[in-house]
Amino acid sequence: MKKTTLFLVALTVTFLMVPMVAAATISPAVPGRYRGFTHGIVLSVDGDDYYLAGAPDGPGGAIDVPGHYWVSVGHRFLVGKHYNTGPFGAPNWWSSDADDGQLLFIVFGIIDIWTPEKAEKYADRGFVHYHELITVSDGTPHPTKVVWLKHFAVGSFNFDGGPHPEFGHYVTPGVDYDFMPNYMMPYM
Repeated sequence: MKKTTLFLVALTVTFLMVPMVAAATISPAVPGRYRGFTHGIVLSVDGDDYYLAGAPDGPGGAIDVPGHYWVSVGHRFLVGKHYNTGPFGAPNWWSSDADDGQLLFIVFGIIDIWTPEKAEKYADRGFVHYHELITVSDGTPHPTKVVWLKHFAVGSFNFDGGPHPEFGHYVTPGVDYDFMPNYMMPYM
């Protein structure tokens, strides 16, 4: 029952959030383009506050994945926008041929543990990359949970930069099953 419930919740969140996220991304490149999305989001997980591990380039030194802006959708789900911007505003950090600051992906995230079985099931649904959570207080990694991420490309471009250029590939619109695929690398 839990597997079915998780799948139905993820499916519902995806179908409910896609129109809202799409509407928010169609706006021109003006300061209001983030519309409720935050860089340096704080997530409450198991009674502690966590960042997504990354650079301390958010407001007040908040830590986040470069170029990402997030909105929390319930206690286990996130929706994000992934722009072609690096740490501290470094230009064209993720892609050499996309415009600086261009929206590259809509990102869906689920907070859950890593197990080999979950890794396979998440990867089959496009969640091929997981990202670490670190405490706001002292940067300690969560002992068991990660954020499973599905990147949905909104255009075509070379994904040839970022922290792991060895995972470079050409991206076309839709789910990017090749986005830094670390799903089979055990967590901790």
